[in-house]
Amino acid sequence: MTTALVTHASGLLHRTPPGVADQVARLDFVTRALHDLPLKRVDAPLATEDQITPMHDAEYVSKVLGGCPDSGFSFFDADTDAETCLSPTSREAVLRSVGGALHAVDLVMSGSAANAFVAMRPPGHHALPDRAMGFCFFGNIALAAHHALTVHGVNKLAIVDFDVHHGNGTQHMVQDDPRVLFISSQQVLLWPESGLADETGPHDTVLNLPLAPGSTGAEMRIAFANTVFPRVRAFQPDLILVSAGFDAHRDDPLAELNWTEEDYNWLARSFCAIANACCGGRIVSVLEGGYDLDALGKSARAYVQALLRASD
Repeated sequence: MTTALVTHASGLLHRTPPGVADQVARLDFVTRALHDLPLKRVDAPLATEDQITPMHDAEYVSKVLGGCPDSGFSFFDADTDAETCLSPTSREAVLRSVGGALHAVDLVMSGSAANAFVAMRPPGHHALPDRAMGFCFFGNIALAAHHALTVHGVNKLAIVDFDVHHGNGTQHMVQDDPRVLFISSQQVLLWPESGLADETGPHDTVLNLPLAPGSTGAEMRIAFANTVFPRVRAFQPDLILVSAGFDAHRDDPLAELNWTEEDYNWLARSFCAIANACCGGRIVSVLEGGYDLDALGKSARAYVQALLRASD
């Protein structure tokens, strides 16, 4: 087996206005950084509306899918989040971002791949059931969790989100399900100003790990080793899903953490070791943030290289 790279060129057609951090070049830099690795390359399929509505209001889903303008941009929740918008060619990218996450679960659960990395945009971990925010329209990783539970009969799964911004949408959508452990590390109190340690969910299946501005990858490694990894091991998931945002890198313009690409390689190696011990190595990672293009490409490559080594 090997590592599956699930992506599609439609992600390059989801355009944003000049100056918006989630730009087309993000996906271009990631795919070029991975181009020479011996990955199993798979096209992200289109998700259906029925695959999205389990986590999102049907009226909202219709609004997004019918919301692409003939020209320019259509903004969602423009009064508070003017950067989350659709372009005339965004619809396919939105659907394939969801479809890629679901198909990656299919590949890993069927044994067609040992693990998978989904390189698509727009990202998803800020999306709420009836609201787009933070460049996100639909909760790709939350929908992947629902797919694993309902289609593949997974008994329990863990979601780990290491994006520098709190995965508020994912937490909102999964915290009521005791079969899902949700863990998120984030700079505190960075936008969206949530993710404090006292947010534990109704079933105590939420763990937030706030990190101080200016903290380093070495400090992150200690926190993950002492807090995150023991919690995942104790939960004994059948599958690990990862919201892989690379914006905690020291060069990222939107935050103030000081991680390096070596820290992302360490995270992937650590996730693989835990997955090998408790769930047959099954990990699906989905791209979220990362806004310095060079750092994003190098970090994604370091992360995927660790996945690839673990898949041998």
